[in-house]
Amino acid sequence: MQSWLVLHNGWVVHRGFKRSTATGDGNPIPPGPLFRFPFLPKYPERILHRWTKQYGSIYSVWMGNQLFVVMNDPEVARDLLVIHGANFSSRWSYFMKNQTILQGGAITATPYNETWRKHRRIANTILAPKAIKRYHSTLQYEAHMLVRSLYYGTQNGTIPVNPARYAGRYVLNNMLSVTFATRIGSVTDPLIKKTLSLGDEFMMLTGPWSNAIDFIKPLQWMPTRIRSRGRKLHQDFLDVYGAMILLVKKRMESGEDAPDCLVKSLLKSQEEEELSWTDICMLATAFATGGSHSTSGTIQWFLAFMPSHPEIQAKAHEELDCMVGRDRLPTLNDEMRLPYVRAIIKEVLRCRAPFWMATPHCSDNDFVYKGMYIPVNTVMILNCYSLHHNEERYPEPFTFNPDRFADDNLSSTESSKLSNAMERDHWAFGAGRRICPGMPIAENEIFLAVSRLLWAFSIQIVPGKPPCLEEYEGNSGRTPLPFKVMLVPRHENVEAILTTNGEIPDLRV
Repeated sequence: MQSWLVLHNGWVVHRGFKRSTATGDGNPIPPGPLFRFPFLPKYPERILHRWTKQYGSIYSVWMGNQLFVVMNDPEVARDLLVIHGANFSSRWSYFMKNQTILQGGAITATPYNETWRKHRRIANTILAPKAIKRYHSTLQYEAHMLVRSLYYGTQNGTIPVNPARYAGRYVLNNMLSVTFATRIGSVTDPLIKKTLSLGDEFMMLTGPWSNAIDFIKPLQWMPTRIRSRGRKLHQDFLDVYGAMILLVKKRMESGEDAPDCLVKSLLKSQEEEELSWTDICMLATAFATGGSHSTSGTIQWFLAFMPSHPEIQAKAHEELDCMVGRDRLPTLNDEMRLPYVRAIIKEVLRCRAPFWMATPHCSDNDFVYKGMYIPVNTVMILNCYSLHHNEERYPEPFTFNPDRFADDNLSSTESSKLSNAMERDHWAFGAGRRICPGMPIAENEIFLAVSRLLWAFSIQIVPGKPPCLEEYEGNSGRTPLPFKVMLVPRHENVEAILTTNGEIPDLRV
């Protein structure tokens, strides 16, 4: 029987030292902590960053009997995930995330095989940069409604507002349009609460370091509360998104004009692509939940940072007044003309990446890297927290400073392809062959939201209640603790411009 030792502050470690693992040639695994852990406590990225300082650009950690290798340097990340991506693009079968909730589907949980390639190809028909141009008008409409609803929700800037549900509806409507060709008409719609709660539950249950059940196999056989929550979440995904898929199917079968969307493509190609009902539900879940939570979280972090940085807002307001003016809202065509707004977005993503550990990869074969042995089936962690706080790449990394991106003229999609990894803007969307396929549409969504919020409002603190920037929610994706801000219209044209478009009706049938 394994023996575990409880240390101070609730840490639990295995009594044995790390198992000595090496190749026949004597190449050791990367250095790392001596003990084994069943989980890491809250905010594991801070623990990993301390280990980065101690062990360097690459190190190993034993979680139960599973070996993790943590990549903390841009060159290491490029070498392993990009140059040798054929060996480091699979997924380890986390019990909670991969086996229980997603059951090997949803692109993110699929091993690096023909099924993944098929699902990724299908996703790219919707999410590739050229494909998403067909959704530009939808994205711009929803961004208009985001700012408009906040204007009325704050009673013209006179009362504070918690932006979470507004940001959630904005991003969810974009994903619902892309996935189901539908949208939600009101921030009070029960579907918003339901889908956001599903996303929150997913992020609480799927942290790469947080669940002992992932690393201690006997716990997987026991009827625990966390296992029950995972099974219920899987069924909730099938129920909620399955019902929406059936609505699209009903439209198609009745001869209605069903607009192009992911689900329509999946249903039309179901037989040819050999897609099961669960495949379709999990792919729809990946689009609607994954993209919604991370992107809405980024918008919330932007709104949380701005009240304590009026000088940054003033610089952005000056750029917007100069390049866009006050007679119209910024559009996607203005993006390259607003470098400081883009720099703010890059800095938000650097300071508060939606996933500090990206989505873990897994090795398919034994590999030796710079004299260090990485065995087959090793979990590979892209440590975005340490990458984003690399003092050589980002001087004073704990300071919020958009000026560090002043000369960056690339989109994040373009930046991710740079041959010099040290020049990449950030790693918030992952790296290599499993990089987030939704990066282009997420960039569009975030730019429209941030640029229009800055165009319309001065984002101010609620007296005595500043947003908390140090603590956050979630074990996987990170969102701010609930907060409120004042959104004060900053010029006389705001009301006239925001009221030009009325809310279109709920499109669900």
